[in-house]
Amino acid sequence: QVQLVESGGGLVQPGGSLRLSCAASGFTLDYYRIGWFRQAAGKEREAVSYITRSGDTKYYADSVQGRFTISRDNAKNTVFLQMNSLKPEDTAVYYCAKAPRPMGSNWRRVEEYDYWGQGTQVTVSS
Repeated sequence: QVQLVESGGGLVQPGGSLRLSCAASGFTLDYYRIGWFRQAAGKEREAVSYITRSGDTKYYADSVQGRFTISRDNAKNTVFLQMNSLKPEDTAVYYCAKAPRPMGSNWRRVEEYDYWGQGTQVTVSS
């Protein structure tokens, strides 16, 4: 019943931009905090960003700080990840996930999240 669906991935040149969307169903999005994660081929899943229910607090991985922006539109049950100045090392499958409680300092921990989307591929290449 609970679903998260990512969209917006694709092929982009280095320095380009993409906006990913995470659409929720089966629950009211504004009740929950949402994280973005990514997994490159041959690597473990890593945290990218996180947003609180109201959007007042946002966290970013050091590798994307200043380039990515997380936001939410609770009326549309959607969380976004705006990705600018993309680099080849950003290439990965990107996932959104629902946190069942406030994460605080644990926002990076994959095991803390209880629902995941199917992922959307982002490829940064010339």
